[in-house]
Amino acid sequence: MYAVIRSGGKQERVEEGQRLQVERLTQGDGEELSFAPVLVVDGDTVLAAPGDLAGATVSARVVGQAKGPKVRGFTYKPKTNNRRRWGHRQKYTTIEITGISRG
Repeated sequence: MYAVIRSGGKQERVEEGQRLQVERLTQGDGEELSFAPVLVVDGDTVLAAPGDLAGATVSARVVGQAKGPKVRGFTYKPKTNNRRRWGHRQKYTTIEITGISRG
């Protein structure tokens, strides 16, 4: 059985026991949270309609926080002395899927 969840503007395919990184969430380490799935597949049964997914939930536990790789950028425009350095480092929350229920 697997499900597709939405978090941080992205969709991820998840199975029970899987760990994944999603964009930073406000919950602390060890806290439980639940997601409303977009799709649930259980063998030959596929639940995709909003009426079918009304009671379905995906429960997860926050494992920790992480940082992504540093991205460095540089913009330059010739003949105008216009130069700019910038950097970014995305913050992630690591979660572990503890259960998928069809409802």
